[in-house]
Amino acid sequence: MNLNIYLGLLHKGEQTLAESFRQVSEGHGAEPDVHFLCRTLAKQCDEHEEILRPIAGRYGEVSGDDEPERLHADGLSDTRSGPVGLLRDLQDLYILASLVDVTWTVVEQAASALRDKELLAAVEKCQSETQLQISWLRTRMKQAAPPGPARGRVTAAGYTNGPAASGFHGCGGAIQALVTMPGDASAGPR
Repeated sequence: MNLNIYLGLLHKGEQTLAESFRQVSEGHGAEPDVHFLCRTLAKQCDEHEEILRPIAGRYGEVSGDDEPERLHADGLSDTRSGPVGLLRDLQDLYILASLVDVTWTVVEQAASALRDKELLAAVEKCQSETQLQISWLRTRMKQAAPPGPARGRVTAAGYTNGPAASGFHGCGGAIQALVTMPGDASAGPR
């Protein structure tokens, strides 16, 4: 395995995640928990970069630009507005954090093979913090997502059978997309 490639991916991933947390913090400042926690999580990603610096000094680091086949995560360039925008921005952060998490897993495998205690300690600390970031994002997405209907169903054609559907007026197609599969107008409650 080329550890230097994965250290480069990890460095870029942590950097991108930190910038994206900051973007969401500023873009959703009206949500105090999102604003302050995203700033805190961005600092955590910055600390991960600092922890990686001496390790990359030992093993080298290949930047993502040297590997054209790789799918690049660019992060968030701006934030969306409104409740659905917040949910989508949190989903984007979740995807970025998951990329960082799985990259830590690959680096952990290399550290184990190399019996590098310093790298293993770095992985243990940073990956556990990344997993907490993912956990918070998942929880916050659940909070931001509108609840599904308790009974009845929502179809692409409109609201049908059940009092729960009446709570969706004014929510537009976002709710329909969450609870109805395309072409599945006959499906029952989800």
